[in-house]
Amino acid sequence: QVQLVESGGGLVQPGGSLTLSCAASGFTLDYYATTWFRQVPGKEREAVSCIRRGDRIEFYDDSVRGRFSISRDNGKNTVYLQMNSLKPEDTAVYYCAAVWGPCVAKEGMYDYWGQGTQVTVSS
Repeated sequence: QVQLVESGGGLVQPGGSLTLSCAASGFTLDYYATTWFRQVPGKEREAVSCIRRGDRIEFYDDSVRGRFSISRDNGKNTVYLQMNSLKPEDTAVYYCAAVWGPCVAKEGMYDYWGQGTQVTVSS
């Protein structure tokens, strides 16, 4: 079965950390660029960070640069998003998505999407 599954979300206090995982099955995730998106109810989904094939990190949104770090473990067919110094405004449902080729902004071009994982930053 071809799918992406996110995990690692939860409730964390401001200033805390979480690591999200995006595990692929049925295909080799390293052949694809993987983007983490997030969405708050009532707002458009936004791209947070993207990593290309060969561990080339292409993109961090300004709102997370210096606090979030994207990486991949090809042996586990998984991409991670390490989130540090979390803020209440980071609260969202986080999705990972994979696209063949380079990182792209257009969501319709992505081949695979996960189901999302909720991150809540609150005291």
